[in-house]
Amino acid sequence: MDSYDIAMKERILCIVLLDLIGSTAFVQRYGAAIAAKHFQHHDRLARSLIYKYDGREIDRSDGFLCSFDRVIDAVNFALKYQATIPKKTGIGCRIGIHWGKILEVHQDDVFVAANAKRIELEGLSKNIAARTMSLCEAGQVLLTKEAMKSVKNRTNSNTPKGTRYVCVGLYKFKGVSEPMEIYAVGETIESLQPPKGSEKVKRLGGPKYIKSRARDRKLKEWFWWIMYRLAFICVLIILHAYYFIATHEPMRYLLGIDRQVWLEELISFVTVILEQLKEMR
Repeated sequence: MDSYDIAMKERILCIVLLDLIGSTAFVQRYGAAIAAKHFQHHDRLARSLIYKYDGREIDRSDGFLCSFDRVIDAVNFALKYQATIPKKTGIGCRIGIHWGKILEVHQDDVFVAANAKRIELEGLSKNIAARTMSLCEAGQVLLTKEAMKSVKNRTNSNTPKGTRYVCVGLYKFKGVSEPMEIYAVGETIESLQPPKGSEKVKRLGGPKYIKSRARDRKLKEWFWWIMYRLAFICVLIILHAYYFIATHEPMRYLLGIDRQVWLEELISFVTVILEQLKEMR
């Protein structure tokens, strides 16, 4: 093997991996020509956001590999992307963010002239960002604990007001010795739900469901929040009334209620209520 000097520099960067969901199926459905135009439109929109938020495009395939000097810029980019571009392109996307050491490999001019990338990233941090991204559902943005530590309590003028961070669980990444604590960031309660896991990532534990905060609830969420509690209170009141009637012989006599019939009606009533509560969930 020929030996030559390789220009490498170790840096601490925010690595962002963005993956388009269903790109292969899209090509099969619409054909290569239409898909190419569609993806080029997407790439122009994505690149404009990457540059706007001081990011750097490293590579592109079914998405983008990017780097940012600050995690807050990466988060702002990811949230803006998920809020705008999928609506314009009709293609879902998942985004993983990690903060850590990475090797920047600077290619020689002769290789760049042959269409090699000027800068490539190598190291475990890229793999961790990829594993994090693979966990995401459509429209979701996930961060590692390292990225979360770097961005915690930091905002700027580009950060949406409703942004919320939550821990979604502990996961074991294939090829990574220590379990990883993963966080979700988003503006909607749907984007903050814990992912189940994937072929290369095993979920070890964590919350099953992330609830919306009172200040973040929308009108529809407030409606169901109130309805659940009113239904529970109504059930308690009715059960109390049934109990009062069941334990007072004169009351049953006045109302003409047979004890056996009353028990059957009570069981039937409780069954109906339970079924309705399940449907409301």
